[in-house]
Amino acid sequence: KMTAQNKPRMTVAEFIPWAMAQSRARYELVGGEVVAQASERARHNLSKAAVYKALDKAVKKAGLPCTVFTDGMTVKIDEYTAREPDAAVQCGAKVDLDSVILDAPIIVVEVVSPSSERDDTTSKLAEYFSVPSIQHYLIIDPFRPALVHHMRQAGGDLRTQIHASGLIRLDPPGLELNVADALAGA
Repeated sequence: KMTAQNKPRMTVAEFIPWAMAQSRARYELVGGEVVAQASERARHNLSKAAVYKALDKAVKKAGLPCTVFTDGMTVKIDEYTAREPDAAVQCGAKVDLDSVILDAPIIVVEVVSPSSERDDTTSKLAEYFSVPSIQHYLIIDPFRPALVHHMRQAGGDLRTQIHASGLIRLDPPGLELNVADALAGA
């Protein structure tokens, strides 16, 4: 009989096909453990749609060779952790249309909800910046509304700014995001 202490951890390589075979719910893999994602409210869904549209508009305006993704794409943190941000941007790399894993995301976005705020602002912050390609982590708080912009600095340190309006520069890849557009779903 197996107990919780000796239960084997699932790897990302094992998790992806398992998650794809599930019919309805969405999952993340955290430290080898499968974590079901909570159902989302309309506010969360509209906020995700708004930030996706704002990022897509900014990428097109800048004429960048980047692809903007909605939730459903996976960011591999390490062998035992895979996250599914609410939106992401990947530049330069040709998109494998059959893949569920982003090769080199440069921007990741989470929209906080009452059930996710602690993880979004603590553990995911450290996890996302452990991925070398990620330069920006945007947290949308639809309840305030505010956009929290964590960015990697030249020496590897992080800088954080909180915005309620205006334009923010995401460099790399070299685009300007309209904060009001990104918060339109709130």
